[in-house]
Amino acid sequence: MHAQMDRWRLDGQVALVTGASKGIGLACARELTALGADVLMVARDEAHLEAACEELAEEFPQREPRAFAADLSQQEDRLDVFDWIADLGVSLSLLVNNVGGNVRKPTLDYAEAEYRALIETNLISAFEMCRLAHPHLVQHANAAIVNVGSVSGATHVRTGSPYGMTKAALHQLTRNLACEWAEDGIRVNAVAPWYIRTQRTEPTLADPDYLEEVLERTPMRRIGEPHEVAAAVAFLCLPASSYVTGEIIAVDGGFLRYGF
Repeated sequence: MHAQMDRWRLDGQVALVTGASKGIGLACARELTALGADVLMVARDEAHLEAACEELAEEFPQREPRAFAADLSQQEDRLDVFDWIADLGVSLSLLVNNVGGNVRKPTLDYAEAEYRALIETNLISAFEMCRLAHPHLVQHANAAIVNVGSVSGATHVRTGSPYGMTKAALHQLTRNLACEWAEDGIRVNAVAPWYIRTQRTEPTLADPDYLEEVLERTPMRRIGEPHEVAAAVAFLCLPASSYVTGEIIAVDGGFLRYGF
């Protein structure tokens, strides 16, 4: 029975969660901490990040969440994160690539700087974080990477084409690394959320007509919550999912069965 329960725990594991100061990232940090992991939280906004880290430390006094402010769209900051991990002397076994952003516009209205920034933030950052994490993860028998993609990487939604492009590429990165790094003992999966109730989606969902359109295309007729995405991320980190790799799990209330 004890061995069975261990499959559903992350005791002794260290998880790096990016974009961890709010929304889905904070929910992932909380979920992994609740399962026994020591979480390393990274985000750009130092004040929000420190507050989130203190919140988790109070909620889980037996764990030791730690935070480091960094803009992961910048290579220097990415290197600084791994210097910090080295200084901590911890053994990283889990990586959750959640950091991302968006600017909603028709395709012809994007300035070059805008779409390049989205590619750097949503895609290049995850690609480089995976590469930087590899030497750490390869030391473990059951290491895992979970990328936070989007249904916009699987079908057209009204997010703007650069966002959809980056998420589709992130899904393909997930598949490629799952095959390439399986021999290294590293599983790589992704989740693909639909609308989740976060600070970023609040302005869009505040339009009652748009909200009704969203709900009409969502079989469960409601907006998702960050903890529901975090639960899927956590499952993909657990030893219980040890034979799951290369998967993109939609957390979408059934949306992808309808389209939009």
